[in-house]
Amino acid sequence: MSAARRPLPRRPLAATLTAVLCAAVALGATACGPLSGDAKASGPFGDLSGPQIVNKAIAATKKADSLTLDLATKTTDGPMKAYLAMDTTGKCAGTLTVGATGTAELIKADDKDVYLRFDEAFLRAQAEGEPAEVQEAILKELKGRWVKTPVTDPDAKDNLELCDLKALLAEFEQGINFSVKGKETTVGGKKALTLTQKSGGETTTVYVATEGEPVILKVVAAGGEEPGTMTFTDYGKPVVAKVPAAKDVVDEKKTG
Repeated sequence: MSAARRPLPRRPLAATLTAVLCAAVALGATACGPLSGDAKASGPFGDLSGPQIVNKAIAATKKADSLTLDLATKTTDGPMKAYLAMDTTGKCAGTLTVGATGTAELIKADDKDVYLRFDEAFLRAQAEGEPAEVQEAILKELKGRWVKTPVTDPDAKDNLELCDLKALLAEFEQGINFSVKGKETTVGGKKALTLTQKSGGETTTVYVATEGEPVILKVVAAGGEEPGTMTFTDYGKPVVAKVPAAKDVVDEKKTG
């Protein structure tokens, strides 16, 4: 099997994101089950309760036409990170890290192809088990170059799920009935209100902007099977996703 044919992680990144979201913002009763209520408190958002604030934040967040997602989580497959700028037109660019090391850069500039450039650690991990000469051939072919794959390819589809901003925002459902209002803090220099929910051994904290649009700035899920942190920045900022120069591209369809 050519390295160009190897999928990114064995588990689609979107599955990890959904798991963190499920723990973090409940995704509706049908997805994660009901959560407990909360008491009202004074401060930002006046007398709105925790559930009312979270639902207000969800409504504001779902209006985004672009944003940057910074995800760090632990899964049954090991640590995983993603830093991706994306918009509702389908553009996406950033990095994906699987395991302690091994990073892939990703560019999706249109609805035709996705481009991935793997660092040496990632390439060696994907070629693990192959004869030494095969591993070196893979490194020689792909190190420093972009692998071009049609977005219709099954492997590409799996790993592009996390780049689908419309699908991501669709995960945030109204009707959440949880979160106790906490203190004000800052996230990336922006003022935010913390809202916390404890369920069993899991603690989830949502950070909602208190200035400007009340969008979700950060979600932290701790103590569960897949703890993680998601940070949302660059709301409304144009996504820079340009097709790499042809000389730096390896066409997956031609590598076999």
